[in-house]
Amino acid sequence: ILEEEEDVLMRVIKKVKADFEKAAKDMRKLKTRPDDEELKEPYGLYKQSVIGDVDTECPGLLNLKGKAKWEAWNLNK
Repeated sequence: ILEEEEDVLMRVIKKVKADFEKAAKDMRKLKTRPDDEELKEPYGLYKQSVIGDVDTECPGLLNLKGKAKWEAWNLNK
């Protein structure tokens, strides 16, 4: 039974990975680019999923775009 459960788990993991990769690819193919505010959540979720917890220091106040991206990523710890 353990081998069967492991097989089911591996199939589920492969399916989730394939779905994730398709969603990431679909985001890059959008006909119109979402505005920066709309991109924050998917950006943060993507970075957390691919890299894990934010691994850099928060950019300074003068780097508004970098700071916004860092904060979006950091929200998903």
